[in-house]
Amino acid sequence: MARIERGEGRRLFGLDTAAYERGRPGHADEVYDVLRERCGLGAGTKVLEVGPGTGQATQRLLELGADELVGIEPDHALADLLRERFGDRVEIRGSTLEEAELEDDFDLAAAASSFHWVDEDVGLAKIASALRPGGWIALWWTGFGDGNRADAFRELTDPLTEDLPRGPAEVKDRRPFAHDAENRIGALERAGFLDILPCRVEWWHTWDTDGIRSLYGSFSPVLSLDPDRRRAFLDSIAEIAERDFGGRVTKPVVTALYTAWKPDR
Repeated sequence: MARIERGEGRRLFGLDTAAYERGRPGHADEVYDVLRERCGLGAGTKVLEVGPGTGQATQRLLELGADELVGIEPDHALADLLRERFGDRVEIRGSTLEEAELEDDFDLAAAASSFHWVDEDVGLAKIASALRPGGWIALWWTGFGDGNRADAFRELTDPLTEDLPRGPAEVKDRRPFAHDAENRIGALERAGFLDILPCRVEWWHTWDTDGIRSLYGSFSPVLSLDPDRRRAFLDSIAEIAERDFGGRVTKPVVTALYTAWKPDR
């Protein structure tokens, strides 16, 4: 099975930003409840966001009180989109987290469905240095499928995805990166974080045909295909949505969230 290397993956999501915006439903409200109630997100919070993408989480962080937000976005197309969307409300730095030069006074570091594209130990050490004592880290991933709940659409489309490349979030014969709590907690512990709390949020979302086509078109294995093969794959996804689901596809969605804080000492 072909693998998508980290460097390649970091450039894929800027290929079709419109599909990402149409297809991705954002993140569960419960995530932001945890950020407010546990991590102190509110008026005056200085936030470091890793891999903001098209700014779905960025928008919510700003709405909930972040008045200074620095986004680390290595994809130039996405970085330009973020600057156009948010203007001077955010500072976008076109860099990988591993190479970024950061201050040391952030109150909260957040990464929404992005941290599997970062060298985990290097990235967590970088964040630990950037947070003020007592600052918080929140890493979460929203995935479109759940082994605990029936997913009729996935059952019909799985044969189409068997030969696609795999990114770092998917590891054969192991739990997906986001749900591998033992290793995610271990990495946070190695970086010196305390009071690590994993949280799982189960929810549902419904897409129309264009939306589900766009969702699959926002996945790195699909973006890595050549344009003709990508178009044929997405046409097949849309055909199944129309033929078998009447243009209304409801799928289980699950968000894995990890929060922890940097000790005062």
